[in-house]
Amino acid sequence: MLAYPVEFERDTNGTLLVTFPEFAEAVTFGEDESDALLRAVDALETVLAARMDDREEIPLPSPAAGRPCAVLPALTAAKVLLYRAMREARVGKADLARRLGWHGPQIDRLLDLNHASRLDLIEAALAVLGKRLSVDLADAA
Repeated sequence: MLAYPVEFERDTNGTLLVTFPEFAEAVTFGEDESDALLRAVDALETVLAARMDDREEIPLPSPAAGRPCAVLPALTAAKVLLYRAMREARVGKADLARRLGWHGPQIDRLLDLNHASRLDLIEAALAVLGKRLSVDLADAA
């Protein structure tokens, strides 16, 4: 699970302004805290997709330390972790495709946050990078 802390600030029109310590470019709003957190996930996914497209670094979340968090959907988190593993190993999309024996568009879809990729394919890509995906179950908050 990737849960990025958010900061709320009451805006002049009564809405909550949402910012992220890790992503200065991510800003959204909500009518209340619940609405703001829903919108925060969408804003965060937009920023993550842009950073992946631009081949920029994606930091791991800082500790929540009591702050509310935007929790990424599991599939999005798996794709972000694959992207981070590729950067860490200095493996580009073309090299990953060669290692897997796949075509380039398959790798593109695997890293596309809007594509409903199969989890087993993400696991296969992680395996050739010497990584494995770990899933856990927790009680809902």
